[in-house]
Amino acid sequence: MVTFVNKLTVHGDPDEFAAVRARLTAYMAAQPGYAGHRTLRHAGDPAVHLEIAEWESAAAHRAAVTSEEFQRLVAGLRPLVTAEPALYEDEDEDARAPEALGAR
Repeated sequence: MVTFVNKLTVHGDPDEFAAVRARLTAYMAAQPGYAGHRTLRHAGDPAVHLEIAEWESAAAHRAAVTSEEFQRLVAGLRPLVTAEPALYEDEDEDARAPEALGAR
């Protein structure tokens, strides 16, 4: 499992951003290896959003973002935001196992 984190600072039209983001989310949710996501808005700055997506593997994420369809969709986002994307691996995956949490 890997986690994709993207800090998006909106400097374009917020409604257009929401529409493009909705199309991208629908596309990504339909891709093999997609496990789910959530989007957070900065409490002190409504222009700053944090997208967090779980993927079964880095390869699955890479396949989704290198497709022509993704490239077409994300092109609509570029003029609206400054993005800071990164892919993370879980350092504490073993600690989340049920037996590590005291489950029986």
